Amino acid sequence: MSAEPDNEASPDQVNLPERPRRSGSILLILLVAFGLVAVAIALMTIGRAQAQPYILGLLSLLATVGLFNLFAFAAGIVRFADKATDDPVMGAIADHAFDGLAVTDPRGHVVYANAAYLSMTGAASPQEARPVERVFIGNPDVSEAVFRLLKAAREGKRQQEEVRITAAEGGQGRWLRMRVRPLGQTKRHARYAVWSIADITRDRERQEDVFQELQHAIEYLDHAPCGFFSVNPEGSLVYVNATLANWLDYDLAEIGSGGLKLADVVSGDGASLLTSIVAVPGEVRTEVFDIDLKMRGGKTMPARLYHKLAFGADGKPGASRTLVISRARDERSDPDRAAEVRFMRFFDHTPMAIATVDRGGAVVRANARFAKLAQSVSGDAAAAKSIFRAVSQRDRHLLIAAINQAAEGQADIPPVEVMLDGAKERFGQFFVTAVDEDERETEAAIVYMLETTERRALENQINQSQKMEMVGQLAGGIAHDFNNVLSAIMMANDFLLNAHKPTDPSFQDIMQIKQNATRAATLVRQLLAFSRRQTLRPQVLDLGDALSDLTMLLRRLIGEKVKLDLAHGRDLWPVKVDVSQFEQVVVNLAVNARDAMPDGGKLSVRTANVSADEVAQAAYKGMPVADYVRIEISDTGTGIPPEIREKIFEPFFSTKEVGKGTGLGLSTVYGIIKQTGGFIYVDSEVGKGTSFQIFLPRHVVVPEAQAEPQAVNGAARDSAAVEPPKPRADLTGQGTILLVEDEEGLRALNARGLRSRGYSVIEASNGIEALEALEECNGELDLVVSDVVMPEMDGPTLLKVMREKNPEIKIIFVSGYAEDAFEKSLPENQQFAFLPKPFTLSQLVAAVKETMAPQ
Repeated sequence: MSAEPDNEASPDQVNLPERPRRSGSILLILLVAFGLVAVAIALMTIGRAQAQPYILGLLSLLATVGLFNLFAFAAGIVRFADKATDDPVMGAIADHAFDGLAVTDPRGHVVYANAAYLSMTGAASPQEARPVERVFIGNPDVSEAVFRLLKAAREGKRQQEEVRITAAEGGQGRWLRMRVRPLGQTKRHARYAVWSIADITRDRERQEDVFQELQHAIEYLDHAPCGFFSVNPEGSLVYVNATLANWLDYDLAEIGSGGLKLADVVSGDGASLLTSIVAVPGEVRTEVFDIDLKMRGGKTMPARLYHKLAFGADGKPGASRTLVISRARDERSDPDRAAEVRFMRFFDHTPMAIATVDRGGAVVRANARFAKLAQSVSGDAAAAKSIFRAVSQRDRHLLIAAINQAAEGQADIPPVEVMLDGAKERFGQFFVTAVDEDERETEAAIVYMLETTERRALENQINQSQKMEMVGQLAGGIAHDFNNVLSAIMMANDFLLNAHKPTDPSFQDIMQIKQNATRAATLVRQLLAFSRRQTLRPQVLDLGDALSDLTMLLRRLIGEKVKLDLAHGRDLWPVKVDVSQFEQVVVNLAVNARDAMPDGGKLSVRTANVSADEVAQAAYKGMPVADYVRIEISDTGTGIPPEIREKIFEPFFSTKEVGKGTGLGLSTVYGIIKQTGGFIYVDSEVGKGTSFQIFLPRHVVVPEAQAEPQAVNGAARDSAAVEPPKPRADLTGQGTILLVEDEEGLRALNARGLRSRGYSVIEASNGIEALEALEECNGELDLVVSDVVMPEMDGPTLLKVMREKNPEIKIIFVSGYAEDAFEKSLPENQQFAFLPKPFTLSQLVAAVKETMAPQ
């Protein structure tokens, strides 16, 4: 507040020294000018001779007056008037201001002080005004503040300090606010400092009163018989009173530091209920929730929450105001309340989402699981208020029909399986039941909802696995039949090659037949690999060394446009795989990656050990927890669309153009990895690339048992790499062979080939005929060559019967299936040789001679 200064000072006011007023007048200047003109005219009338003394005297007088004024102006006695400094209004404002004002020169002397400053500092007149540092000298409570103010004044800066002045003889002290600033911006004015002193005692007293009242309010709130808390939109507790903290066994300091979230103190999905309030801009909503609060030790406490939430004009929620009433005592004091508490706890903690809805699908009541599921589906709190918002538009009519049936009182409504709304593909199953007729005015139905996304994914996975197994069985059967046909073709082709010289006109046609038969045999092997019925020759190896050996081959396959990045993990665990089959896996994946990067890119091959703990945390579907070695082959290509990602391992499925792929590459990879005991997973994003992760089980090496075979295998591989080609082996021989084969054409060709090499051959079309032939020759056989799959009696059964009669008999099994497919049906410790179909004449004769050789 301010008051206008009176013209006359009151007796109790401090009298200020009257300032000399300087004012100019144009009338005085005109009078002086007219006087000088009149004197000049008078002197002209009296004549030049008589006027000369007067003129000289007048000029001397004027010169004396001018010189006196110059000395007076230089000494400061006379100065030019400044209208601004002589303004009575400006001077009165400064002189009669409520705050004390003083101006000090560079030496610290007071050159101006208003009445308030004189009163505050105890000065009787302006001549007795003292600077601030001299006024408060010897007061230790103020000295530090004054020192900082003086330092700021010398440096031409602004500074403010608030100090408390203790009154003498037990009187009431005062609070002063002291400020200092430069007088102006110019260099001359900056040397002067303006000091102001204001008495803020009453303001401080009001602040202390408000603080005391606030402390009392907080104390009352902390010790109220109910709990209070406030949670911000981010879910952090910003305030909890002492009562609630005591109930939950938390320290108030820990809560005040922002270390607790709403989910930390609310049990189960109860936090979703508090965040399910639909935002209405500018509105204040209060909802009542019966939930369980969670204590520090994990125990729960039933409570009723009165949750008040205010929304801004933009619809954003502010911090909540929540009253908490403990219902734990109700369980002991009131049986009816106890039953209500038990029901609400059951209602909220059931793993099934439950809601009651009206005909329009609006949610009347819902448990916490429903609120959480609705928010997770659409990400919007409004979905928790309308059950139709949680269902995809495609299937919404199914749920509407079910609720309408319940509204009409119909019972036994079939469950509804629908797609849930949202960006991701999720599914839910809704069970709708009718309510009592008296309640249908507000509630039309009770809806129970279960999310079935994981169940459907598991069903799809099982169906896909069964489909792959059925296709594998079909592929294996087709491969077996093809192998029989190819064996006959290749055997007959060998006879033709033996009968024709390279100079014969038909020799090139015969070679073309052989090449195409070999190509067909390769496709059959791929089918067997997919069906996991091929013969593997596993050995222990280091994947790092195996991949390093493939580096040059991979670089040639992928071309110059694609960069190969090979990174091996340290100390890789050994694995037991078929080397050739593993190389086929890597090559197939590399070729697919190259085709996915027509304009170039990067192919990365990385290996690493994956411990059982890491597998458990990653939770790969279908993979048991164990130690594995991971091979990751990733590219930066076009990626695989989601709709075909689940079909890439199916045989004959290909996205390439006709004639550029068989569709067996990835199916072969899948079969080899599965037959080895490993697992393969694919992760791809369109436009960013594809990554295949292969997990092979860790092989625990026993040094005593593995040292010698490893050395032999290594020596064999090294010798094969450096030794020159050996001369053609002699495949002729002697002896009696029992040939058992149900395919008549193939049996005739095999018998012809063996006889052409000097062997005696007895033919049989099945196991029963083979036993009869064995009886006829009195067991004098050197070798049995038998098919595995035959009518009436298969190969393993024939082996058992023959070994009972002659334990030393030697046998070679031939089959289009893998050795592992029938080895389990053989008795333990049975010795036999195996020759996979299709085979050439030289391969058959070589196997016969090796088996018949003396041990």
